[in-house]
Amino acid sequence: MENISTELPIVRVMREDDLERIIEIDNKVLGERRPDYWEGKVEMAEKRSPLPSLVAETEGKVVGFILGDASGWEYGMPENIGWIDTIGVDPSYQKKGVAKMLMEEMLNNMKKVGVDTVYTFVNWRDWGLLQFFDAMGFKRGDMINLEFKIED
Repeated sequence: MENISTELPIVRVMREDDLERIIEIDNKVLGERRPDYWEGKVEMAEKRSPLPSLVAETEGKVVGFILGDASGWEYGMPENIGWIDTIGVDPSYQKKGVAKMLMEEMLNNMKKVGVDTVYTFVNWRDWGLLQFFDAMGFKRGDMINLEFKIED
């Protein structure tokens, strides 16, 4: 059984040496190890976004992470738009306020660069994630997701 810290996590800027732990958390949540995916995703976030990616750490161990972005560089998107790309919390630390801490810090960082509206995508059937975003104050927006299945 994993030893769970009772120490309150701190939120800090993600570092390169956090990548392996992010891969581990993703594997615990999804049941699939995706190192190439995460290497590319973190590298792209560092190059594109004016916002730093964040991690939550307790007793020297990363227990959660969040990646977000501020628009202004995308065609047709106003500069006041932000995006939550990915948020992940080690299952042993879920429902302990870690995701909320990460989200609040990311939203504060977004506000500092002029963002006043934040979007994210959530699977309609992911009730736990929908509840989390609802508790954080997110509401259904005006944009709709369109999907096209390519047939063989």
